[in-house]
Amino acid sequence: MSEGFDSTEVLRLLDDEYARTILTATSDRPMSAKELKEEVGASLPTVYRRVEGLLEQGLVVESTEIDPDGNHYNRYEAAVDHIDIDIQDGMMNIDVSRTTDPADRFTSAWERIRGDER
Repeated sequence: MSEGFDSTEVLRLLDDEYARTILTATSDRPMSAKELKEEVGASLPTVYRRVEGLLEQGLVVESTEIDPDGNHYNRYEAAVDHIDIDIQDGMMNIDVSRTTDPADRFTSAWERIRGDER
């Protein structure tokens, strides 16, 4: 199991259709809760609950976007490449591979704030 992940919770999240859809949608591009609501076809409270679980397990990361008019909102982006499940010798091991390290995610967020596109 990769550091910072609870295998039972990761499996529970992967069993949830909304959480899976959020994870896969945000692997394509960062999305706001409002965008995820449309993508997932769920209520905003449902989206926020699933995002919270994904954040707690480090499967998605959160960044704040600032509009030119001064408003701000959060965007969510998948933080994993692979989730591997190995069953061997009576044991189950889950390995979660992160997409980037924290410094790279900070740089990416900073570039978005400045208006640079990835």
